Amino acid sequence: MKKKTSYVFIFSAVLAGSLMTSCLDLDSDKYFVDRKTEEFVFTDRSQAEQWLAHAYSFLTGCNFEVCSKGGTGGTGGDWNPFCFADDIYYGDRDNAYGDNKDADYASYNSFREGNYNEEVGYNAWIKCYKGIYQASIFIHKIGQLVGHDDMSEEAVTDMRGQARFVRAYYYWLLLRKFGPVPIMPDEGADYTESYDNLAVPRSTYEEVAQYISDEMIKAAEEIQYYKRDANNIGRPTKGSCLATRAIAFTYAASPLANGQLANGQHPEGVTDDAARSLKNFDGTPLLGLTYDESKWARAAAACRDVMELGVYDLYHVQATSSASDGYPATVPPYDDGNFSTKDWPEGYANIDPMQSYRQLFDGDVTPPENPELIFSRVSNMAIGDNDNGIGALVLHEMPTLRGGWNTHGMTQKMVDTYYMKDGTDVDGMYREWAPEKGNDRPRATGWTTRTEVRQGKYPELAVRQSPTDGIDVSLQYVGREPRFYASVAYSGAVWEGLGNNTTTSQRWYQCFYYRGSGNGYVNNFNYPRTGIGIKKWYHPYDYSESTSNGYAHFRAKFETAIRYADILLMYAESLNELTGSYQIASWDGSKTYTVSRDIQQIKRGTNPVRIRAGLPDFSDEVYASADMLRAKIKRERMIELMGEGKRYFDLRRWMDAPIEENTLIYGLNVFQTKAFKDDFMQVIPTFNLSSIFSDKMYFWPISHTELKRNKNLVQNPGWTYND
Repeated sequence: MKKKTSYVFIFSAVLAGSLMTSCLDLDSDKYFVDRKTEEFVFTDRSQAEQWLAHAYSFLTGCNFEVCSKGGTGGTGGDWNPFCFADDIYYGDRDNAYGDNKDADYASYNSFREGNYNEEVGYNAWIKCYKGIYQASIFIHKIGQLVGHDDMSEEAVTDMRGQARFVRAYYYWLLLRKFGPVPIMPDEGADYTESYDNLAVPRSTYEEVAQYISDEMIKAAEEIQYYKRDANNIGRPTKGSCLATRAIAFTYAASPLANGQLANGQHPEGVTDDAARSLKNFDGTPLLGLTYDESKWARAAAACRDVMELGVYDLYHVQATSSASDGYPATVPPYDDGNFSTKDWPEGYANIDPMQSYRQLFDGDVTPPENPELIFSRVSNMAIGDNDNGIGALVLHEMPTLRGGWNTHGMTQKMVDTYYMKDGTDVDGMYREWAPEKGNDRPRATGWTTRTEVRQGKYPELAVRQSPTDGIDVSLQYVGREPRFYASVAYSGAVWEGLGNNTTTSQRWYQCFYYRGSGNGYVNNFNYPRTGIGIKKWYHPYDYSESTSNGYAHFRAKFETAIRYADILLMYAESLNELTGSYQIASWDGSKTYTVSRDIQQIKRGTNPVRIRAGLPDFSDEVYASADMLRAKIKRERMIELMGEGKRYFDLRRWMDAPIEENTLIYGLNVFQTKAFKDDFMQVIPTFNLSSIFSDKMYFWPISHTELKRNKNLVQNPGWTYND
């Protein structure tokens, strides 16, 4: 007699064969719950697709990879704590809700101070383990579908690979946020049941990273596609599996997990106390306490596996000498005598660096058209959803007088981090917030004039063909690298406003952040706290108006959970840490890599990112020094990945957070009016934004609820066990 096993099965409105939106729109509370036998579910294609879609569905929660409102895990959201480190911030909740420290209501400063309770991350923990359970059942049962509904062995194997990817991806999200976590039985364990018989202790960081690697290799073998068509773009590919593996290995090689600070080679104010104190009840250390350089070689080889697929390229736009609404003519990048003389991919002579970077985020390029996109849940903000997603981020960026909420902004540190167009540092960098770094050059003074602008002296400030934009802009904002103009809403920047507005003043809106300007300091939350805004993700045709359907009318924004630039920079970072040479097999065993601190291989990682950005190569002196190159790569990641939820975790894996996040946040003197514009440009501390880091903030707390259910589960350092 055939065994009949019952499972909780959730019917969704998803169309079988398409996950374009299924992993975004599923909400288990919306759908009818019934009991279905194993035979029915896994011998029916439609039901099996829906089970798989449900396994994907826990990747939601603000629709993004990391979210303060309990999401499992990336970019966007109106108040996403992982998207705001020392680079950008949000202002509308900096003092909101008093002392309420619940996950959905804690203020921005509470997040920055670690001043929240142990239940704050519980939703993400539960969602990930529910997804792991659903995927585990699918992996073990989906083989029954072969031969039913014309399902071939290859098609079923691909579906199994998708579920295996999703399961390992949930473990990756847990590892990144909470640190080492319990690895559940392979056949699945119902996370909603009692834990009396399933009190699984935490595995070590290395064990979880290796598990993710092993599962991602199996998934890459099972998944049949290197690319997906438009109807299936939300499903993982072989590259998605290998890229997640590479990222997990890079984190496992980094100082927090790899014992590098145990050698005493740490800066003043940084200790490895948190790493040493994180142990299971039996005394097993959960983070590495002995440095193992070979882990960097392993990470580099894993990154190279992605590169050797030959599938990915950095997104780039061809240069143009003509302009149209919202799309200015290409501003020729710096003439370095090298990249400037060559076409892509060896140089930037034929590309538009600013548009190449801007369009990657603003919705101009769709996921199927984007060769840089490795994995995405294909998330965007629907009209009327003003709280979640990248669209909400844009709404919070936009000036008040353009219909936005005008609260998200950028720190002076981030502004200073962007290079000048020739690759040099901006005058005054570090001057206020890190004078010990030795840049004593004064900041530029003065303003662009109407005559100079009309003469075309500052083409980088223009957004139209006629040079009428960029008048009365601080000279601190001229001559910067292209990514600066695609990302920074400096005072005097033009917001194109080509959506529903017809008047010239609204279509080409020059926004100043002076007090009393309508967008500057006011006695409420609607102003950028540092006097510096953000334009990344904004599209010229985005607009906002209050209607019965909500506020936003935005070009769809697509999440970049994993993109190729991240892998390239991790490849360079990993190689730079090596002193020896290693022989490491590729993921499928088809070749063996020689992995060492090879400068030409490092340039395979750094050069494409620098070229797409329109910047010259690093000097030979920088490449010759591991310390100097490490600082450059960290800076490159800070710029290239600004606001994508990466900086928060980078600072922690590098163990740089005790220094970088304890540094005062600086901005402009927002209390000054236009009549005192020189004083407005004075860089001063922004005291109403917190800048605090303690060791307990390396990992998020495990909830008291979970600790009570699992008697073998240890808490993260600095957090409590009891209510």
